Amino acid sequence: MPVLSWDSKTTPQPVSASLQLDAKVFPQGSGYPHEAPENQLILGDNLAVMSALLPDYEEKIELIYADPPFFTNRRYPARVGRDEDSRKPEQWQLADGYPDHWENIEAYLNMLYPRLQLMHRLLAPQGTLYLHLDWHADHYARLLLDEIFSPDRLLNEIIWVYHGPSPIRTAFNRKHDTILVYTKSKEYTFNVDAVREPYNPSTVKTFSSSPKAGFGKVPDLERGKVPEDWWYFPVVARLHSERTGYPTQKPEALLERIILASSNPGDLVADFFCGSGTTSLVAAKLERRFIAADLSWRAIHTARTRHVIGSPVPFNLLVESGLTIQRSSAQPEDVHQKENLLTIDPHLQPELDYWELDPDWDEKVFCSAMQAVRPKKKGTIAGELNLPQPTKGKKIALRLVKIDGEQIQYSRTG
Repeated sequence: MPVLSWDSKTTPQPVSASLQLDAKVFPQGSGYPHEAPENQLILGDNLAVMSALLPDYEEKIELIYADPPFFTNRRYPARVGRDEDSRKPEQWQLADGYPDHWENIEAYLNMLYPRLQLMHRLLAPQGTLYLHLDWHADHYARLLLDEIFSPDRLLNEIIWVYHGPSPIRTAFNRKHDTILVYTKSKEYTFNVDAVREPYNPSTVKTFSSSPKAGFGKVPDLERGKVPEDWWYFPVVARLHSERTGYPTQKPEALLERIILASSNPGDLVADFFCGSGTTSLVAAKLERRFIAADLSWRAIHTARTRHVIGSPVPFNLLVESGLTIQRSSAQPEDVHQKENLLTIDPHLQPELDYWELDPDWDEKVFCSAMQAVRPKKKGTIAGELNLPQPTKGKKIALRLVKIDGEQIQYSRTG
């Protein structure tokens, strides 16, 4: 079989890296303080992150979904404002999202190739990789995956089709992505009945009206059919209930089909280009364990907030060694405590995305036992939290996270 080569291609090697535990997060107090979170949300370069995970997770991950940069040579901003008119983008408050800008195709392949190698090593023997790209680079990626997995491990080439406006006037509108599906071995998970969908009403009508339809083959109309390898799901821009403002966010229904098909409850699902956190959020809702990583703090901030709002499953927040989350200190007059009621000054509330409390801080690992989160739509974030237990003599800590991701930390002895 042909192999894709380029001048700077080298044999990928894991890099030396370690991960530091920054916080344990218990959404709305679920599992606090006794449960040890199994799930991981990680801030870091995924090459270093996957290398650090090898000792504990090699051949342990049942499903990996990868949605890397597409080689579009664009820079994507993230929308961070609130209550703005969605029809007037010139009024939106924006921040850096992530860059998809490369010097040339070799630079892009030098990023992608070693990461695909590490994903192969992390996959369980029965595991499956879904690599999500588009027309810019999917043809290169298929040759890389043929080399890493072997060509006969290609399970599907899935086409995700969608609608939306386009500025193109000199060609057909490009309205599909490609998802390449490879299995680690001949033995793999595929839950066919979990992803069946209803037959088209016209098909049901045809079989009801004529016993000769289908050339004598009558399908089980009640059971439904296995989806084809082209899928239609609306893009997130049309799904108001899911939009976070993070660029290129994928719809939950897309990830739900992938996770239901290629994993079982209790399995470990990973996304090392996690972006807004759709994969890990859907995995948690479907009772799978998860690892999600991204180099962008904006991505981790978005994913973390979605988990706090949308899932009661505890998780760890880890940070690649050498990286830090910048925090400033809150002024004492901004935080007030009366018995077991903790309040923040009203002037802070409009600036916050969420704030959280550790009622028994050990000055090492922040245990987020309670959170106040800004409503997804219009509304004001709560300005007070009831401490869950007596705090006399214990050190409490607060983290206040602004809309733009800036963090403010406060601590005091109760």
